[in-house]
Amino acid sequence: MMRSFLARLAGALLVVSFAFPVAAQSDYTKTRYPIVLVHGLLGFDSLLGVYDYWYGIPSELRAGGAKVFVASVSQNNYTAVRGEQLIDELEHLRAVYGYTKFNLIGHSHGGPTIRYAASVRPDLVASATSVAGPHKGSKVADALGAALPPGSPLRPLVAGFVDALGTFIGWLSGSANPQDAIGALTSLSSAGAAQFNALHPQGLPTTSCGQGASVVNGVRYYSFSGTSPVTNIFDPSDALMGAGSLFFGEANDGLVGRCSSHLGVVIRDDYDWNHLDEVNQVFGVRGLFASNPASVYRSQANRLKNAGL
Repeated sequence: MMRSFLARLAGALLVVSFAFPVAAQSDYTKTRYPIVLVHGLLGFDSLLGVYDYWYGIPSELRAGGAKVFVASVSQNNYTAVRGEQLIDELEHLRAVYGYTKFNLIGHSHGGPTIRYAASVRPDLVASATSVAGPHKGSKVADALGAALPPGSPLRPLVAGFVDALGTFIGWLSGSANPQDAIGALTSLSSAGAAQFNALHPQGLPTTSCGQGASVVNGVRYYSFSGTSPVTNIFDPSDALMGAGSLFFGEANDGLVGRCSSHLGVVIRDDYDWNHLDEVNQVFGVRGLFASNPASVYRSQANRLKNAGL
């Protein structure tokens, strides 16, 4: 009888020992405020509802208890235009669901976009996390601008093609936001970034490659990025990122320099990722020993949760 009881007790304890970690992790990413993911240049929320820009990341965050929304702003446009579109989406979410604030996470051009929203409407934003945002501009954008100066006959042709591509991507993702490739190029250039930063300096480092203020106007600022343009021979984005890296004189991810990515508390600026690995693209292919992007986003959500956000 005693042996049978002990066996049952041991079995019960074994079940509890396995169940407890699951329960403990079930709210690992359960932030106080919803998370809103904001895409970068030529980005989208989901193509035809089957292929996500944030590949596998929303589901990982939701599995840990987070409320996650994926914004859809113009694929190509000025930062301020994209920022106003984002504010409209946040206002809509607040009106429909009653949320008071949001944790914004923006990749690439999404970084300056969320900064705009946090600067203009801090009442709507609990935190802003930039992932490889070109906060000092991109050397690639500078090179493109130099190759296509105002008055160049190629400038309107290239801009028209990029706008058409943006419109097509928007159609595939179910949006019809206006496109302005020249506006995007201007915003992503070093000169355009400097003008934007003069108006919206919150969270920016005061030194060339330092960290910025962690909290401004009640909004917490964070950033992280990668510095490995070429990571995997099976990654189709490596060729483009490798070519882009040639324009830099510093560590970069193929499109954004390490120091340019800094905003607020710099979590890490040297992940073994290229610019698309940072959102788990393409199809999750990355370097053999690179950190799993989805796990990094989970950790950031847990950081926000622990900060009461």
